[in-house]
Amino acid sequence: PTQLSGLRALLGSDKVQTRGASTTLEAIAACRETTFDCIVLDMTLPDGSGFDLLEKLSEDETVSFPPVIVYTARALSYAEEQRLRRYSRSIIIKGAKSLERLIDEVTLFLHQVVSDLSMRQREMLTASLNRDAQLEGRRILVVEDDIRNIYALSGVFEPHGVEVQIARNGHEALEALGRCVDGAAPKIDLVLMDVMMPEMDGLTATREIRRIERWKNLPIIMLTAKAMADDQAQCLAAGANDYLSKPLDVDKLLSLTRVWMPR
Repeated sequence: PTQLSGLRALLGSDKVQTRGASTTLEAIAACRETTFDCIVLDMTLPDGSGFDLLEKLSEDETVSFPPVIVYTARALSYAEEQRLRRYSRSIIIKGAKSLERLIDEVTLFLHQVVSDLSMRQREMLTASLNRDAQLEGRRILVVEDDIRNIYALSGVFEPHGVEVQIARNGHEALEALGRCVDGAAPKIDLVLMDVMMPEMDGLTATREIRRIERWKNLPIIMLTAKAMADDQAQCLAAGANDYLSKPLDVDKLLSLTRVWMPR
């Protein structure tokens, strides 16, 4: 009850309504009554686990099933984490920085404007966004054929200490990843994949990457200029972790990159 009250106070504001549930039954009842934009879920509940709740929500067509942020102190095995990825957009392990990261991710999911947050929330979000340790020294493969976008993306990430590697199409992306496996190049931590490219497009390249076992968990964020309603579904179905449409919102791009960057 204390944590529930604290999280509601932390995340709520004049523009964000929060509702608490202490059990899986309460959560399911709430989802039947209300369409939520985001769920923050603990994995240990009195009448079941977080897995139980997620499975019930996915099976019940009468309830809303929004993006889920798993916020838990419980140590997750690799198998459990993979199981959660079927349902959850993010998994946050409670720790020294987890409240800041929770603010960061809820803000991202709800597309809140920072100026609308309370002073405490803004301070925590600022601390989260300034944690360049998450990006410093990381390698991002940018798969993009437009030189203007390549320069723009390099300009976003390089000041944060990121090494940007370029591929002009899906074939070059696969070759770049192959060089990492062969030891000819350092490993790549995350891929930014444009959808529309010559020779091999981003959807095809992402499917090819996911066919290879060692790249099953490589974070891939897809970028597209198209604003079609089914774009996101196509990107996720191809194996992408997330999706961002052009023109890119730089703050959202950096937040997404921090969210998916391997810890």
